[in-house]
Amino acid sequence: MKAVSLKTGSPPPAPLHVAIIMDGNGRWAKARGLPRTAGHQKGAESVKNVVRAAAEMGVRYLTLFGFSSENWKRPESEIKDLMGLLRFYLKSEIDELNKEGVRFSMIGERARLAPDIVELIESAEQLTAGNTRLILTIAISYGGRAEIATAARRLAEKVAAGELRTEDVNEEAFGRCLFTADMPDPDLLIRTSGEQRISNFLLWQLAYSELVFTDTLWPEFSGADFVNAVRDFQGRERRYGAAGG
Repeated sequence: MKAVSLKTGSPPPAPLHVAIIMDGNGRWAKARGLPRTAGHQKGAESVKNVVRAAAEMGVRYLTLFGFSSENWKRPESEIKDLMGLLRFYLKSEIDELNKEGVRFSMIGERARLAPDIVELIESAEQLTAGNTRLILTIAISYGGRAEIATAARRLAEKVAAGELRTEDVNEEAFGRCLFTADMPDPDLLIRTSGEQRISNFLLWQLAYSELVFTDTLWPEFSGADFVNAVRDFQGRERRYGAAGG
């Protein structure tokens, strides 16, 4: 996509919530004869660029798919490197995010993470809890089907405990049991690297999201690429199932 300046024109309001599947780190590294770890490290730089661009555009919620529940099947050495990179990010970037008014949060199965990583995540969430410029959520050890199953179990427990009537089980009640209960559904989903699927990410929440797929590999995805994806979104008519004009 052609680069677009952050300062050009007066575009329509930015989407409230953007979700991104960050794909292509391994292919970026392989094409350069580098270990996959190098791709993940380069991809972390793209995270910083996109967070900055999102904040400048007025996006309020940015949710990134960092590590899926299926990723635990990857080689142990790669998982170790990814967890090491996560530790590094949580230690080195949170203070800067806090200074920029960014609130950090994590969704996913924390029980599968090392105790020190969980402690770093909780510390980052507490430090940035009062920030409102941008809500940055990282999905780690996350799977959409597992989230839906967890929400269904929570609803069943409420009914069994007499806290909720069966006839009151509806979409709104279900949504309140999801990991994302405190945020709006994504307006826009971006996936990099040319793949065109959602890979078990935010299955419930993406029901009416606009989708933008780009061939750009995540380590090469820039702030300008993010702006272009948002511009694409802003040119679309969202009907939510209703007839068009």
